[in-house]
Amino acid sequence: MFYNNQSDTEKTKYKQYLRIAGSLSSLFSDSSVPYLYYRAAENIFCEAFNADNLSRSDVSADAKKELIGIGLKTFLHGNGNTLQKVAEFNAINTTLKNKPEEEIISIVSEARNARIQSTMALYGLDSMLYHCVTRAENINYIFESSMDIVNISSLSVEPIKQNIIKFTDGLHEYSFNISKSTLYKRFSYSTPIDTISIEILKNPYTVLSDCFNSNIITEPVAKTSISFKQSTHNEIIYLPLYAPSSPAMEPALKSGLNQWNAGGRARHPDEVYIPVPSWIHHRFPEFFPKSNDISFDLMLPNGQILSASMCQQGQKGLMSNPNKALGKWLLRDVFKLNEGELLTRARLNILNIDSAVVKKISSYKYKIDFAAIGKYEAFKKKYNI
Repeated sequence: MFYNNQSDTEKTKYKQYLRIAGSLSSLFSDSSVPYLYYRAAENIFCEAFNADNLSRSDVSADAKKELIGIGLKTFLHGNGNTLQKVAEFNAINTTLKNKPEEEIISIVSEARNARIQSTMALYGLDSMLYHCVTRAENINYIFESSMDIVNISSLSVEPIKQNIIKFTDGLHEYSFNISKSTLYKRFSYSTPIDTISIEILKNPYTVLSDCFNSNIITEPVAKTSISFKQSTHNEIIYLPLYAPSSPAMEPALKSGLNQWNAGGRARHPDEVYIPVPSWIHHRFPEFFPKSNDISFDLMLPNGQILSASMCQQGQKGLMSNPNKALGKWLLRDVFKLNEGELLTRARLNILNIDSAVVKKISSYKYKIDFAAIGKYEAFKKKYNI
């Protein structure tokens, strides 16, 4: 597991951060059970263990350190036996309608497995696990367990009751809420790998006031000139993995990520480019190089760096050099498509991704990652496109 293999310094820092967060529980609750917001738990974990925070990427891992992907959860300990949400499948909800229990669970299980496997491929992970902070009266417990794919060949499915299907794969118990399109997994914990006592401050406002008052800046701040020119460094844009002109948001059959399927000449089965809508160039004219002949570094989520450039007339695409490098990673490693198999909206929905997010680090250095369904459309709406 992860926690026991970390340094004593990191574990001490982690426990201290959790104590501090828990001590402020009275800001939010009157309970003697420490309050811990899930975003705070994610940030604390990544800060203490120097892990990469993936929680905003909408993948199956919330954090990554070295080759381990970690799903971070915090919940009330109770009797140590509880169902917790592990995935949502809103994008494939329509495919589940009017199907029998066994088929619904088979579809959901396959989607669950595909997301775990794509996350591992995206970030170059060897293993996945859950790191859980459970909360009881004046105490936090730390537990860990493996994040396994569902063993579809061993499914045992119960009849639907009140829109809920319970099932097991012989290793874990699950529950799928059809109306919410949400998958829950049972976490059964008894012996923690660590225990943290929490002293909840009765009046955290006084303590916080003392902290801030002791650090008030009384000297005048020197005036500085302010430039209103927008910087493009560390700026981000979202790009669609589907054809921007498609009403159904389907990938184009013979361009974009299915460019390998275009006619006119012999093409490599991994030949692709990521569509770049023209409005991106108008709204962010300094984001990409202005010529297709200019190459730049493109860092993938797994740390691999590709040589990339703009392509197509009007710079309507982002490609790698050689072109097949990006296609091999996207089509084979991430989307798990066979050669000659088209990328479809259905496949994007299963993985819950239909956009790429590109961050500009410097003039010739960029990072790319995937974003959840709807991110590009929200980005476009933000700029009234």
